[in-house]
Amino acid sequence: MKTQIVTIGNSQGIRIPKILLEQSKLSGEVELEVRGESIIITPTRKPRQNWDETFRQANENDNEIIGSDVQNKFDKDEWEW
Repeated sequence: MKTQIVTIGNSQGIRIPKILLEQSKLSGEVELEVRGESIIITPTRKPRQNWDETFRQANENDNEIIGSDVQNKFDKDEWEW
């Protein structure tokens, strides 16, 4: 699909057809990355999104994830208690 680069104030931009946005499920904030002679548009990643709700539910269900005694080799062999 071809489109034109247009002037928007002091910047330039492109109009993205609605069908492409629907197919790619892009909305709101996105990230732009230059790769070679291309511009890649990806959704903004929110790695900790919904963590608060997940921990709240785990706490309500008495899930042992919260406050569980997790040890590793360093804790066992090298840490001085």
